[in-house]
Amino acid sequence: MARAEHVDSAALARLIGGWRAEDVPLPQALAGALAELIAGNVLVDGAALPPQRALAAALGVSRGTVAEAYAELAARGRLTSRQGSGSRIRRGRSAGGDHVVEGRLASFGRTRRPVELDLSSGALPALSLVRDVVSAVDLGELDVYLADDGYYAAGLPRLRAIVAEQYTTQGLPTEPEQILVTSGSQQAVWLCASSLVAPGDEVLVEEPSYRGAIEAFRTAGARLTGVPVRRDGLDLDHLERVAHRAAVLYCQPAAHNPTGTSWPAASRERFSEIAGRHDMLTIEDRSCADLVLDDRGVRPPLPDPANPGSVIRIGTASKLLWGGLRVGWIRAERPMIVRLTQAKAALDLAAPVIDQMVTAELLTQADRARQERTARLRAHLAEAAAVLAQRRPEWRWTPPHGGTALWIDTGADAVALAERARRRGVLVTAGPAFSPANAQRSRLRLPFWRPAEQFAHAVELLE
Repeated sequence: MARAEHVDSAALARLIGGWRAEDVPLPQALAGALAELIAGNVLVDGAALPPQRALAAALGVSRGTVAEAYAELAARGRLTSRQGSGSRIRRGRSAGGDHVVEGRLASFGRTRRPVELDLSSGALPALSLVRDVVSAVDLGELDVYLADDGYYAAGLPRLRAIVAEQYTTQGLPTEPEQILVTSGSQQAVWLCASSLVAPGDEVLVEEPSYRGAIEAFRTAGARLTGVPVRRDGLDLDHLERVAHRAAVLYCQPAAHNPTGTSWPAASRERFSEIAGRHDMLTIEDRSCADLVLDDRGVRPPLPDPANPGSVIRIGTASKLLWGGLRVGWIRAERPMIVRLTQAKAALDLAAPVIDQMVTAELLTQADRARQERTARLRAHLAEAAAVLAQRRPEWRWTPPHGGTALWIDTGADAVALAERARRRGVLVTAGPAFSPANAQRSRLRLPFWRPAEQFAHAVELLE
């Protein structure tokens, strides 16, 4: 039998999405939404649903609504309830194993109500530079690729060389053969998780962390252990205590998502010493490193420990340039690149050629792109800070070093706040989505890059 999972109320609220429907009583609408998750194998056989009171609080409904929904599912044969053990999913054996899928990947496309403002993602629109480069693609270069089969498993040679040169310029000498081009940084994270982590392995992730990475490692069957993130980055004293147990550590030292923190130089050096001493495989996600907002600029990659082969670095063009390009990369030692290239080829053979051509040209103008992004984000951050000071002075947050969002302590139940906002047409993401332990319940990630009037309107609806 599949191992029973306990589904946290905050996680289930995220999975359900916009479940309310016009002309349908709340209990029936909730039962229908839960039934969809069961039918889609998102909630596996034997999974324990949250207590009625906890789910009611997360969804902003009465306990009676949840009780009726659970009773309806039980009548359909979808739930079993026992005194003292709660309500558990009842269905045939799960085809997908014992993992309860949650987080951003499961919630995409699940909104049923009209959305006025979607602040659930911090992804940015394209820079004007992207349009200029797309319209000026060198057709002569394209002809060379059109004469071939178009399958470049590790990526176009020119793009790999440009990415390698960027790492070299930032202080990490890199050859093109140390670069694997991926379909965005999300695929890079999933490749690392699926290729390097075995079921039951303990993986250290930041608390809080990028929710796409949490999802990837959970799907790989890892046991996740959170290492707290403080105002100056990862809690290295805590890391010292748990590093010996871990197979892998995933971290974001520059413009961390969701907190926006960046590690100081001393922390970076001490981290590399700890990782080297424990020979711990480290995945450094630099996806947001181009979005640094302070005057220190782009942070260089982490220093190599004694064994350079124990560090894998992930990057992307999506944050700086445009998510629609779907071009990311992995930087590692050559044997690891060969291994990951084989794994990627089994998924999609190769990344799109034209996207890679456009990205290669854009990266030759990366400094210009960073200047444009930084100027815009700084202006939006100042506007957002003014709005919050006026309308939500009780909220607490630390100005981020980078990124596109604020990590706000609301001082209240942010899960319930997010659910109330959803009913008003505003999508926001509460803290548990970024926690390997479904913690951070008072926290809210609030993207600040929207125009001031949109941001102010969203804040008005967050009450």
